[in-house]
Amino acid sequence: MTAPIASHSQKPGRREKVAHVRLSDDEMRAVEDAAARAGLSVSAFLRSLSLEGAGVRPFMSRQDRAIIEVLLQDMRAVGGNLNQIARALNTTCTVVDPDLMGAIDDARAIATTVASELASMTKRVGAARRGEAP
Repeated sequence: MTAPIASHSQKPGRREKVAHVRLSDDEMRAVEDAAARAGLSVSAFLRSLSLEGAGVRPFMSRQDRAIIEVLLQDMRAVGGNLNQIARALNTTCTVVDPDLMGAIDDARAIATTVASELASMTKRVGAARRGEAP
């Protein structure tokens, strides 16, 4: 039976367990570079990613996940519209230019919003990893 990664009774910062990971030279350089960009030691960087991956310290907050869910619903709706337009274009049906341009504009707006939200989330998570205020 293995011990949990961290117990609530342990003092924060007290780490007694070691995880061994084998990396190629290229992989190690990539990890070291990423850790340096995040302002963390390799150990702190890998620990942070591992805990996020295990769900102990999720990458996205509840609010971030809610935003992503709303954007995903919008993307599905726009995708459905674009699919209908593509089907119409591939048949003898005609597509009214404003409908086509509206669907393309909607897709562009959502893609821009998704990119902006992901950039914002990435900055917040990076700041949190470094212990900085958001």
